[in-house]
Amino acid sequence: MPAAPAKLSVCFSHVHMYCNALREPEEYRRLEDKLNDFSKICSAGGAGTADVKAGREAWLGLKVKHGEPVAKVSTPEEYSPIGQDIVEQLLVGLGWRVTGCHSGTTTKSLILTSADSGGVKFAITAHNTQTLNELAAVACAEEEPEAKRSRQVDQEAFDHFDTRHLKRFAKYHKGRQGVAVLGFLVSAGGIDMIRARYAELHPKLIMPDSPHSYPGAKVLEVFAYYMGEKLETDADTGTMLRFIEVLDEKSDASDVWVLPGIKRISAVFDGFSQPAYCDHWVSNVFSRTGFLDTLNDTLGFTPKVDFNAGVVAAGEAQIESTVTGNDPGKLMGDKTTALKDQSQVYLPINNALSDVGHVHVFLKELGQGIQHVASRVEDLASLIQRANDFRKMTGAGLSFLQIPRSYYGYITAKKLAQDSGVTEDVAERCLSHLKEAGIVDARSTVDLDVTRERVMAALPTCLPAVVADCVLRARYGNLHALLKNHASEETYLRIVRNNILVDIQGEDLLLQIFTSKVLQQSDGQEAPFLEFIERVCSECKDPSTGCPQAIKPGCGGFGIRNFLTLFLSIEVSKAAASRSDAERRGDAKMAELEGRRVDAFTAQLDESNPILTAISDAMTAEGAARDSGNTEAAQHWANEKAKGNEALQEVSSKYKELMRKLREEVSASAA
Repeated sequence: MPAAPAKLSVCFSHVHMYCNALREPEEYRRLEDKLNDFSKICSAGGAGTADVKAGREAWLGLKVKHGEPVAKVSTPEEYSPIGQDIVEQLLVGLGWRVTGCHSGTTTKSLILTSADSGGVKFAITAHNTQTLNELAAVACAEEEPEAKRSRQVDQEAFDHFDTRHLKRFAKYHKGRQGVAVLGFLVSAGGIDMIRARYAELHPKLIMPDSPHSYPGAKVLEVFAYYMGEKLETDADTGTMLRFIEVLDEKSDASDVWVLPGIKRISAVFDGFSQPAYCDHWVSNVFSRTGFLDTLNDTLGFTPKVDFNAGVVAAGEAQIESTVTGNDPGKLMGDKTTALKDQSQVYLPINNALSDVGHVHVFLKELGQGIQHVASRVEDLASLIQRANDFRKMTGAGLSFLQIPRSYYGYITAKKLAQDSGVTEDVAERCLSHLKEAGIVDARSTVDLDVTRERVMAALPTCLPAVVADCVLRARYGNLHALLKNHASEETYLRIVRNNILVDIQGEDLLLQIFTSKVLQQSDGQEAPFLEFIERVCSECKDPSTGCPQAIKPGCGGFGIRNFLTLFLSIEVSKAAASRSDAERRGDAKMAELEGRRVDAFTAQLDESNPILTAISDAMTAEGAARDSGNTEAAQHWANEKAKGNEALQEVSSKYKELMRKLREEVSASAA
């Protein structure tokens, strides 16, 4: 394989979304002003201590001064993520602000960032008069020779905002909104080097007439994927990679904000929202290995983590995923630097192995593209609490994917007996009493708000206090098995209440959450979503010097346990929605079958969790052994990891067969 380009650095810049419509910056500023006033009223900006009822009244009271600068006005009870204005969602849910704009001949564009302008940057573009669905129809009509001859081209001064890009994207993605471009900053001379590599090895992927030079910057755009296998098929024209090279930081480059042509806007943040930083951007593709090879050929990116089919299988739905990225050779000396670093690029890549499941459906509905965008924050629980509080008070913003409660913990008679030391007969009686009191539900999960006094009152008399301890801990028992006493009960419950996913690698902790779909136009349609994470890097010390060791990028990994949890949770959400639809229709048989699907996905998660923990531990030990040069130990842990993968594949096969039978029952019932 040809050598990767020398002396090339690549770092995160921005993601570029295309949507149906955008309002003028002044209109969004009205909403920002209202939110800033609202944050002053709400205690701590709504980050965990807000009185939701009082906050709702305060929000309604601000209507006198600010009016209703919200695109989709609704009560909190009526809120739905479908059909939302993505700009509004980011302003309300995250406290981001509009920090740049471009008004072109046919399109308008905005830049949204968090409070730290060096972090996440979302570029959003829409046509001035036409939706993406309308542009898709125009693009199809222009394929006709006569229409093509009579077409009049009104080209934008800045090519990256030109209507033809929206048309091309809209045509490929069937008129849907989505993430169209992944943008990267490159070092001096990087544009020429990257283009030369594409011209030599992947010429089909080069965007015609690219690169473009502007005052202060040079921009190269290439198509991200092939339609199928690399080289053998044509370029997939639905998604682009964009490379930006700042030409002279001492002159006109200072005027370039994210992209040439963007006018910077002075924004006022609320003082409570958190800065966010790029962590990883995820693609769903037909050929995972083809995209991996292309990135290696052109940018020198190499695989970092592989998730095999056993790790990411929910019933019949199976995928494979590989995280690839660059090697900036950079270690961080402190947590703040690690949080803010944008030089380490990670690009997870998924492909479907079955004809069911969300990755398969995404590819079938939308084609290849960006599944989700992950951003890093300092305090994930506060970010989620703020977003949830603001949604409940304003009726706008973001909502999050619901995780099965059993992910965090559950209680059974056998488990209670083992943990407390009582007999199984006594444990059975305890469980019966707890269920009668409404403390334990039909899914064996314990009421989050239950008090010790209520538990003691429900339990049979003369039992040791440890029984009540075990019942209360069952609310987060799976987390406690991972983290032990490193977190308080308050912290554990905060994690559960906010639906945070938790994983641990060695001494490093990873916290994750996923939003509901964004840019979704209609119920049931596939669409991208956002992810937010917190990496809690351990404070390890060098045994020889006693000084803190440098922090590696990506500490905490990519959530080997959570990858399956996300996959299963998406399927659980779909099955739960289907069950609700069946109940509304009065179709008891279909509702019962969909309920069994929910139970099966949840059971697979419960059975997989201890295996995933063992695999994660083996991965950590293998990495530590390799770092220390102990090849024998590294091989041992590699073998243990392989055993875990085999065990997980067995679980996957078991539930794949179970789900196949359920699917056949559902099909028969619907016939």
